[in-house]
Amino acid sequence: MNSTAADQGLGLAHYWAQGDAVSHSVAYVLLIMSILSWYYILSKAWSSWRIRKSAAALDGFWQAPTLTDAIATIRRSDSENVYTPLAAQSVEAANIKPHANSLNANTDPGELITRTLRQEINRVSSRLETGLTLLASVGSTAPFIGLFGTVWGIYHALVAVSSSGTIQIDKVAGPVGEALIMTALGLAVAIPAVLAYNAFTRVNRVTLAELDAFAHDLHAYLTTGARVGK
Repeated sequence: MNSTAADQGLGLAHYWAQGDAVSHSVAYVLLIMSILSWYYILSKAWSSWRIRKSAAALDGFWQAPTLTDAIATIRRSDSENVYTPLAAQSVEAANIKPHANSLNANTDPGELITRTLRQEINRVSSRLETGLTLLASVGSTAPFIGLFGTVWGIYHALVAVSSSGTIQIDKVAGPVGEALIMTALGLAVAIPAVLAYNAFTRVNRVTLAELDAFAHDLHAYLTTGARVGK
């Protein structure tokens, strides 16, 4: 087993030494894509875990005796600052004085609260989507980049064999097999990115649904004095 691993290592080293600028560039591009995707995978996994953990504080919000206590309660648990701004900004919008020297003071309170809640949800949505475009791009392009590296490596291997004047199966199989590693690398980069993209998309969908329900309850409470359904 150790001998086989050593032989494979020597084969890859030989393939790298024989590669040109194009094959090296493909390998570097895949490496950069892998580093970036894993950075976002790990960072967003940590952030998503904290967001889902703090979602339980929404129930505690409505059990607080006053709005001030409710906001303080949710702020203590909302480590990612996802739910707190929704409550704080909407309460601030509801308390704008009619005589204040601003355009907001001339806006219907219900409309102002609705606009504030929508802006905060959009802000959170933008935060949640950070990195998803990169993960989707890596997942969709990495296999083709690896395939391009394989095709390029096989082409150079066949050119080298044909220029030697003798065509033998062992002379072809080795370089072609080494070139196929680029396809494997492309898949190794793409698969984690695709799985992470799907997982984070689902987490974001659940979080935004909770935010929308929370915003609906806040709007009802701030405009009518009662939570929806209560």
